[in-house]
Amino acid sequence: MSIKENIIQQKSFTFAVRAINAYKFLTQEKKEFVLSKQFLRSATSIGANIEEAIGGQSNADFISKISISYKESRETVYWIKLLKETDYLNENEANSLLEDALEICKILAKIKITMKKDN
Repeated sequence: MSIKENIIQQKSFTFAVRAINAYKFLTQEKKEFVLSKQFLRSATSIGANIEEAIGGQSNADFISKISISYKESRETVYWIKLLKETDYLNENEANSLLEDALEICKILAKIKITMKKDN
C-alpha cells in the first residue's frame, strides 16, 4: 500500500464522519430528509469504494473502484452546493465540506491518472 492510498483512505474516512454529522444536523435541526440522504450516500460511498480498491484483486479492479470513488466525490460536491443554495447549509458549513470534498476529488483524480499511466 502506498502513502497516497493511506492519505486518501484517512481523508475519505474523516470526510465520511463529517458527512454523517452533517446528515444528523440536517435531519434533526433542519428537518431535511431527501437531499441530505443523497449527500450521505455519496459522501460515505467514497471511502467504501476506496477500501474496496485497496483490497482489489487486480490493477484494473483498483482503477475501477477508484473511478467510482471519484464519481461519488463529484456527486457529493453537487449535493453540498445544492444544500448550500437552498439554505440548508450556511456558507461556512458548506464551504468547509466543499473544500474537503474537492481535495478528495483532486487526490482521486491523480491516483487514477498515475495508475492508468503505469498500466
